[in-house]
Amino acid sequence: MAGPSPLSCAFLAASWMTLGALAFPASAQTAAPAPAPQGSVEQVPAPESGLVAPAPSPAPKPSAIAPAASTEALPPKQVAWSFNGPFGTYDRAALQRGFQVYKEVCSACHALSHVAFRNLADAGGPGFTPAQVAAIAAAYKVPADPDEQGKTMDASGQPLTRAAGPADYFPPPYPNEKATRAALNGALPPDLSLIVKAREGHEDYVYSILTGFGRPPATEKMAPGMNYNPYFPRHQIAMPPPLTNGFVTYADGTPNTIDQEARDVVTFLAWAAEPKMEERKRTGFNVMIFLIGFTTLLFFSYRRVWHGHHDVGATGEGQD
Repeated sequence: MAGPSPLSCAFLAASWMTLGALAFPASAQTAAPAPAPQGSVEQVPAPESGLVAPAPSPAPKPSAIAPAASTEALPPKQVAWSFNGPFGTYDRAALQRGFQVYKEVCSACHALSHVAFRNLADAGGPGFTPAQVAAIAAAYKVPADPDEQGKTMDASGQPLTRAAGPADYFPPPYPNEKATRAALNGALPPDLSLIVKAREGHEDYVYSILTGFGRPPATEKMAPGMNYNPYFPRHQIAMPPPLTNGFVTYADGTPNTIDQEARDVVTFLAWAAEPKMEERKRTGFNVMIFLIGFTTLLFFSYRRVWHGHHDVGATGEGQD
């Protein structure tokens, strides 16, 4: 029997080589290096000796920027106020002293435009008499009506004014926003009529601002014309410390410390923001008493009218 021809042997050899290439590709024949575990040092083969040496890792560089100090406002101080709680009321003496602090200190920059002079004699307020209210109002000037010729300016170009009356509202210290900013180095003090209700923290926040002024720490740099107060956002406020010990002389002999002045003026501003608080609480209390009594009456009426009666359809009782 004749052996295989050289051509057939070459064909068989080529076929086996092709099958081997398909079954075992070159990428699979050469094992890929295993990935280095996380956190290990990369191994680099030495060029001549073939030894594996760790790659040098760069030394950490110290940061040239120090962490900035936090400028978030501190939470307000917690103060016990006489008007807090469901049965709280305003301290009449504190209201009158607080009005004095506002008049002698705060009114130089801050308006109280939502409060009328007559409100000072309203029930639940400072308790001034009508004569006292008229005297307080007469010390203020408000814009006057046009004169007989229809003019609103005098010969020097100034607006005509008149003495205020009980029906007038507290006039602002400056005629408009531009005049305010020009006089106060660009600052615009807020109206204090609703300041207690308009700020988060309410009366505690206002009290903390008034008593929180101090020297800034070395880590905080103050902008020109700003004052340090950690209870204000970014710890910088344009208002200088408004209260000082002994600045206001109380007629009733109350110690005129910064803390006392702050407590009194905050009490007055809390009343200005909610002058009907005591009436509201009394009304709410009376409504609760009425609801409790009415509910009790309904309960006993139900017991008397329906006592001994049952739902016949549900229990089957009472049927013939």
